[in-house]
Amino acid sequence: MKAYWIAHVDIADAERYSQYTQRAPKAFAEFGAKFLARGGRSEAMEGRSTPPRSVVIEFESYEQAVACYHSAAYQEAKSYREEWATAEIIIVEGIAPI
Repeated sequence: MKAYWIAHVDIADAERYSQYTQRAPKAFAEFGAKFLARGGRSEAMEGRSTPPRSVVIEFESYEQAVACYHSAAYQEAKSYREEWATAEIIIVEGIAPI
């Protein structure tokens, strides 16, 4: 079954955050990630207010999604994000096709 990263990001410094966005694609490519939503318009219908940036990334399996997060390439990219942005990232397994 497919799996998805769902990320909500608050960016404090867009210029410095770009150091993360320049490095992270290497990890995503290595694990066959497909972006389904990245930035763009969003609106909170219930719950907490919408963060400035929401991202949904598809992986072929839960294991690939977790491995991508823990990979050396992603952890290196993440180190450039942590000082300039706050992120909430969850990995969720999709449902079996009917």
